[in-house]
Amino acid sequence: MTSIKVTPGKLQGELRIPPSKSYTHRAVILASIADGTSTIKNPLLGRDTMASIRACQALGVKIEVGANTVEIKGPGPNTAPRNIIDVENSGTTLRFMTAISALIPSGHTVLTGDSSIRKRPMQPLLDALAQVGVTCWSTQLTGTAPIVVSGGGIRGGVANIDGSISSQFASSLIVSCLRAHGKTEVHLIGDSVSRPYIDATLEITKRFGGSVENPRTGTFLIPANQNISPTNIEIPADLSSAALISACTVMTDSQVTFKGIDLTLPQADVRIIEILKCLGVQIEFDAARTKLVVTNDGALNGGTFDLHDCPDLTPVIAVLALRGTRVTRISRIEHTRFKETDRISILAQELPKTGAKVTEYPDGLKIQPPSSIQPCELDAHDDHRLFMAFCAAAMAASAPCIIRGLETIDVSYPSFINDLASIGATFEVMNK
Repeated sequence: MTSIKVTPGKLQGELRIPPSKSYTHRAVILASIADGTSTIKNPLLGRDTMASIRACQALGVKIEVGANTVEIKGPGPNTAPRNIIDVENSGTTLRFMTAISALIPSGHTVLTGDSSIRKRPMQPLLDALAQVGVTCWSTQLTGTAPIVVSGGGIRGGVANIDGSISSQFASSLIVSCLRAHGKTEVHLIGDSVSRPYIDATLEITKRFGGSVENPRTGTFLIPANQNISPTNIEIPADLSSAALISACTVMTDSQVTFKGIDLTLPQADVRIIEILKCLGVQIEFDAARTKLVVTNDGALNGGTFDLHDCPDLTPVIAVLALRGTRVTRISRIEHTRFKETDRISILAQELPKTGAKVTEYPDGLKIQPPSSIQPCELDAHDDHRLFMAFCAAAMAASAPCIIRGLETIDVSYPSFINDLASIGATFEVMNK
């Protein structure tokens, strides 16, 4: 992995945040099952979303990728893939495409990925798909990839799905069952996590003309064999990426203006605005001009934060805790142990290098801030969000720090380093 040296310093200027990874995934998959040609404007063309595009292409969907558009000709999927589908490091691709693969007329689909993906839980989705007539299994019989899915369509019926590990299980089942032969009822069971991501799925499904009724919490009614309308859709700015740049801004007592921020589509990480205000950061949002201004000047309040519905904010809040005036507690994030890494464990391992005292719990972290952030070397463990969060920590250290894992940013924010450099950050690539 490549390391970079991060030199502390202030930021100043304006940035346009990259498009949403979550919405790009969903738009690509819905356009692939739509009855005609859709155009996705302003897509995120990162490593994860390209994995979804290639997976849909492997199932016979015609997709043309341009500089700032993706044109997709449905309906699909319509053929068994000629080779194994490699989702690389994209859990979203694995979960969504496992369900979508059942829609091919005949044949089998095999999906796998890198070493991290082959540890990600899949059994709740496999069990739910079996309840609606899909034959699918883990080749190792461990509930993890590689996964084999038989084609022939989805029968429909009633599916109970465990939502305590990932909302992606429910989202993938909902989208694929739009094309089921019979009506489907999806019931979330357990302590469901990350509900805003399901809301995002429902919203974009509606924009493609899909119908999903949500009569009560945790229940989704999906009419059979729906006609999904081809749609031209523009992907909003990614608030997960905005949260990471906000952390860099706050940690360095700076002011940065974010352009193109649209809060009309549901995103889990919109919660960062509320949390920053609680920490004492000045936030100004101009909806008419889609501008968000983040300003900080001094230490932060600290506090207790339940991130059950927005787990991707965990690295951001953990790093912001380093500038707190008191202890910060992050709770109900046990599902972050099943992300690209066990993020609770890695944060508990790495943040003490800054001088912080960190206590790890089964469902979270307690962080006692240091008197000052000590120069150190932090390893992102091949996790894009940890790498970017660690850069924010390094920018507030008392001397330059080394951060390992530069290659990871192409998963969700390929221009992260260049964007920060454009507003005053100083980085030096150390090795490859």
